[in-house]
Amino acid sequence: MGALFGRQPFTGFGKNRLATSAGAAAPVQVQGSRSTQLRARVRQECPQRPGIYGMLDARGELIYVGKAKNLRCRLLSYFRKKSRDPKAGRILRHTRTICWEYVPSEFAALLRELELIQRWRPEFNVQGQPGRRPRTFLCLGRRPAPYLFLTRKPPRGLVGLWGPIIAGPQSRQAARWLNDWYRLRDCPQAQTMAFADQAKLFAEDERAAGCLRYEIGTCLGPCAALCSRSSYTVQVQAARAFLDGADSAVLTSLEAQMQQAATELAFERAAVLHEKLKALGWVTKQLARLRQAREQFNFIYPATDHGGGQTWYLIRRGYVAAALPAPLDAEERERAALTVRAVFEKKHSTATRQVEEMEGVSLVLGWFCRHPAELKRVVAVADCLGAAEAIPVGQAFQPD
Repeated sequence: MGALFGRQPFTGFGKNRLATSAGAAAPVQVQGSRSTQLRARVRQECPQRPGIYGMLDARGELIYVGKAKNLRCRLLSYFRKKSRDPKAGRILRHTRTICWEYVPSEFAALLRELELIQRWRPEFNVQGQPGRRPRTFLCLGRRPAPYLFLTRKPPRGLVGLWGPIIAGPQSRQAARWLNDWYRLRDCPQAQTMAFADQAKLFAEDERAAGCLRYEIGTCLGPCAALCSRSSYTVQVQAARAFLDGADSAVLTSLEAQMQQAATELAFERAAVLHEKLKALGWVTKQLARLRQAREQFNFIYPATDHGGGQTWYLIRRGYVAAALPAPLDAEERERAALTVRAVFEKKHSTATRQVEEMEGVSLVLGWFCRHPAELKRVVAVADCLGAAEAIPVGQAFQPD
């Protein structure tokens, strides 16, 4: 039975959804039973080009995927014991084969890496990547009494989904304090829920709160028929409005309470309120940046390729929806205009937003935050279409 659900041996990275040429080139592979053998093969065969790479274990399973602006330098860094990340050393100890695939640019490498992690879910990527802070999603769900929780793999049927955000103490505190503020339960799914409208289904002595949160005023008590389904739903919708950026009453109230506590010289209470305000402000700032990217990132990004050419990345609502080579002649300009119109004129539905797209928005936002000068090179869709019709034959589009 175990063989039916085991990982399949790696046979190639698979299709690249943003490939700008027909057909996928086979990845280059080097093998070695010892790290010294792998290092020698990498030095011999790996060039200084942008790309993505994979690490395979002795069973031929893909255990890690990474990206690099310079493949040769990045792969050789795994063999430097004194300067490498400890997790990189653990990955290398399990590695018997290294394979890589070339891409046009560092931006393309980022996009391809995310695509492959989403497709393959390699063991060491799922557990966290060397030198990177893990990401998580803030979810509002788990019926019949939804509440806020964090997870790296959001389930279906959620009331709301936000992120990805950086996982850590502040995200955990924010989720816990929002549940307290909106008086949402946070008990395990095994806990039976019994709303007030269902009280007649339960004996009187069975309707006791499962924890102390109801007693201290941080939960409505849906496990003990102490609130109606409708009153609980009102609080769920209020929490959703806050995380959607439509209602900032939580922050305003916490600020006022903190100032009042300080005025009354209740410094311990003020310190607690300050920590709550800090965590909630932190998470709302992250969500606001992602929301801003979805609202404003609608443009063409002409990234410069390793070979000197350009690739147009069609970014809609912060997500790279398609890629195509910068057109060089009249026929290519016509095809490019059709692709651009198809992408940006397609009706968008927020109800169909996928986790993969949300991760893609976070990646694009992170890229332009690290490289703000690149944001100055982007081109409005209307300007791009107009320019595409006027580009001289043999000359790629060059934005200001």
